[in-house]
Amino acid sequence: MVTRATPGHYLTPAIFGDCSNEMRICREEIFGPVAAVIPARDYEHALELANDTEFGLATGICSTSLKHVQHFKRNAQAGMVMVNVPTAGVDYHVPFGGRKGSSLGPREQGATPRSSIRR
Repeated sequence: MVTRATPGHYLTPAIFGDCSNEMRICREEIFGPVAAVIPARDYEHALELANDTEFGLATGICSTSLKHVQHFKRNAQAGMVMVNVPTAGVDYHVPFGGRKGSSLGPREQGATPRSSIRR
């Protein structure tokens, strides 16, 4: 048993490697310190895997390729799309909410961040 300075209940983080999108752990929305790693052949395959879900709360990409980042931002099917930052946390100045089975009701801050962009 581990003694902690702060009382409470803790979950040890878990990483599941070499998963496939057919596995239950990859098909369900898990809220906890859990990561399932699915190998992808290339960028197109990674985007296909990311969108192959009934959920869509948050997604992210880590890349130095502006081409891939721009394409991912336009084509990722999630309520929050992050670039080179963690998917946890919320920017309270932009809409918050998921897509598909991860959404419930209207967005907290509006329909889309693009609605305030002047062209």
